[in-house]
Amino acid sequence: MADNQNASVEYIVLTVEQAAKRLNIGRTLMYALVSNGEVESVLIGRLRRIPLDALTRYIARLSDNGTSHPEVA
Repeated sequence: MADNQNASVEYIVLTVEQAAKRLNIGRTLMYALVSNGEVESVLIGRLRRIPLDALTRYIARLSDNGTSHPEVA
């Protein structure tokens, strides 16, 4: 039996705080991005979660537009 307790887990959905940490931005800005629909989120029961690929799509859109979020600059 393999010891999976020490294995690193890669989540496919993140809390708002985890998503903010991944983007290296503040929690307040992450909540704003979710609120205004710039970053997709889903409800799982009563929990708000950010799909990992939503972060990738958000960054790709920023790269395609050649812009960054004005509050981050």
